[in-house]
This record gives sequence, structure tokens and C-alpha cells, in this order.
Amino acid sequence: MARDRLERLLPWLLTALPVLGLGGYVAWRTSEYRGAQAAQAVKPAARHVARAPSHPAPLLGARVVETAHYAITSTADDEQTRRVGDAVEALHAAYLAWFPDVTARAAGAPKLRLTLYAHRGEFRANNRSSPWAEAYYLAPVSYAYYAKDGPNPYHWMLHEATHQLNEEVARFPKTRWVEEGLGTYFGASRIVDGRLRPGAIDGDAYPIWWLDRTELTGDLDADIGAGRWIPIRALITGRDAPSIHSNVNRYYVQYWSLTHFLFHGDGGRHADAYRRLIAEGGTLKHFERLIGPADRVERDWYRYLQARIAESASRN
Repeated sequence: MARDRLERLLPWLLTALPVLGLGGYVAWRTSEYRGAQAAQAVKPAARHVARAPSHPAPLLGARVVETAHYAITSTADDEQTRRVGDAVEALHAAYLAWFPDVTARAAGAPKLRLTLYAHRGEFRANNRSSPWAEAYYLAPVSYAYYAKDGPNPYHWMLHEATHQLNEEVARFPKTRWVEEGLGTYFGASRIVDGRLRPGAIDGDAYPIWWLDRTELTGDLDADIGAGRWIPIRALITGRDAPSIHSNVNRYYVQYWSLTHFLFHGDGGRHADAYRRLIAEGGTLKHFERLIGPADRVERDWYRYLQARIAESASRN
């Protein structure tokens, strides 16, 4: 009887997670190697959620640095913390300008919470997400480290802070391909003169640095057959999709490129429809109603990504 009751409660529990403030499933909130947990079946996922990870305690010596819209608990030095603060403020301004319908929701909202670790080792020692995560969002806090050895030290935090804006400010419906598409889109956009320029591709951010290793032949059907391309219907629905365990970077290149295409491809003709799709929830049904037949769009998107790969190769 107890088992029967639990099985009847599982659908309710999964539906109620956002209401309970658990942030939707932590595997959606990790970075370069995120997504492995998301391939689990419903019952293992439910068991995982039932033991939702607790937030790590602030480290000794951490301090809170406030900006206009963020409260950053940081063990990084003052200059590093300032750079991350400037970056997330640039993201915040660009995000509200990109989605003007959500601006009113941000007015008077409490400051968004970030935890910034001084280095990767410190982050890993306190990680409450997948062991391979480089950053994660566990509502209501985004966690990342200052990547001081890279040319873009804040892109991990920008990615997770985008998830945070999606959930806590815009309150968009959660759809994985949209969620990760937006995270990679904003996280890999350049900041120039203090402004984040949505869609201006930053080759020093994930997953852009994988473009040069994304091999496409020019034959979409052949690439699907050879496992070099995740079909659009599989990417959107998750059905008949290849394992994300062994295709993580391919998934994230495609999440990013599909969002970039829908905002900027063909002169941006899909951009307004894509914004409506994001607000309604990125189901295949909504996609085909607002954007167009998935198979036709897929071929245009495939060629668009080929062009971005060629551009990346020419820069290098």
C-alpha cells in the first residue's frame, strides 16, 4: 500500500517542484558537462529530488558584495569580484532589454544571490551539483568560480545567472532546450565597453570553443545517421534522443546554435516568434505553430551552424 501511494504521489511531486522552490532539477543548472542526470528515468529523478542537495555553507572569510541587482558572497579578491559584478549587471541590463515584457517583474525585486569562489578547487570542494560541473544554479543561488586562468573569467557565472533570471525574474516555463539555449546564448555573448551584446559571439566562452571540433559534412541526413547531429525533434522533445552522457558538447553546441539561429538567422525573422515560444513553453507543438515545420527549420539551422563553424575556423 505504501508503495502504491508513493507511485500515485510521484506525478504530483514532480509537478509541484517549482512551487516548492527546488529549482526544477539540479542537472539543468550545471555547466560544460551538465545534463547527465537529466537522462535518468522518472523514478530515479524523483528519488534524487526527494533528497535535494543542501546549499553549501559560506566559506570562512567570505564577504558579501552588493551591486545594483545582486548580492555576491565571494572568496575571490576585490578586483575579481568587481569584474564578476560588472558582468552580471551587464547581463541583467541586456536581458531586460532583450525581453522587455519581463521588466516590470524585476522592479522592486530582492537582490539576486550569487556565490563566487576564488578558484576551481574551492568550487569543487563545495560543489552540490554533478561532480563534473563548472557552475550550477540551485535556487535561489547561482554558484561559480572565477576562472582566472582563462581569457573570459566570468562566463560560467553568466550562464548560471541566465538560468536564475529565467526562473526568478522572467518565470519562463522550463523547457530544457530553451533553458540551456538561453544560458549558452547569453553566457557566450561578448561584453564590450561594459555592455553585454546579445548574440555577439565570444570565442572564449563555452560552448563556442567546441565549434572547431564540431564536424559536419554538409549532408544533414548523413550526419544524423552517423551520430554527428542530434535531430531537431529529438532535441526539443527528448524522445529518441542520443545519450547526453556521450554527447554533452554536441548537445550544448546545438542548444546554443538553435537559439542563436532563432534570434539572428535570416535577418532575425524568427526572433519575435521565438520570444513568444519561450514565454509559452518550448514544446514541439508550440515550435511548429510559431516558428514553422521543424524539418524545414532544421535544414536552415544546420546551414546556419555550418556558417558559424566556418567563421570560427577563419578566426583561428
